[in-house]
Amino acid sequence: MIADRHRGVEEPGMLFAFAIEIEAAITLGRLQQAETLLDWIWQRAVRLDREWALACAARCRGLLAAARGDEEAAAAAFERALAEHERVQYRRFDLARTLLAQGETLRRSKKRRAAREALGSARDLFDELGARLWSAKAARELARVPGRSRAEGLTETERRMAALVATGKSNKEVASELFVTVHTVESNLTRIYEKLGVRSRTELAHRLPDAKM
Repeated sequence: MIADRHRGVEEPGMLFAFAIEIEAAITLGRLQQAETLLDWIWQRAVRLDREWALACAARCRGLLAAARGDEEAAAAAFERALAEHERVQYRRFDLARTLLAQGETLRRSKKRRAAREALGSARDLFDELGARLWSAKAARELARVPGRSRAEGLTETERRMAALVATGKSNKEVASELFVTVHTVESNLTRIYEKLGVRSRTELAHRLPDAKM
């Protein structure tokens, strides 16, 4: 991105790697460098209203605030990022990365339930996109959240799938209703069974007798 700035590139939508560069600086402890780059991209993203750039930049703001120990600012930045992602009709991989970053930050802040929700959603989305290494990373972070009970261990996506399966719907019907692939349903159902300690759809229905959508 530094080279692009020197070439006079002003369109944030063309700077595809800016978030990687900023996040790398944060990881290396170069917070001032990260902030300088972030301010530069943020000003242009706001002026041109580039939702994808705003979403990724807000994620970077969340990570930067977290690195400085400002939990309130980090939380607000991640919420802004997710709001901007809602305006983007593509690049769902970046949404998953934002959920992962939010979940990691929430875990470190000991906000367990919220961390499980964000990390579980990130893992599910990475699974759907076929990003196995990223999915494994999200799963590792999820496993580091302590004090998880079986019921609390279900993510929002898993709860919705479990409720649909408990009503008697097939994997294909669940996939159609939730706009995911059958493979995603199968992967989630395996985890649901493990978390709830059940081995069949019948046992799942008994565990969730009041499941409704």
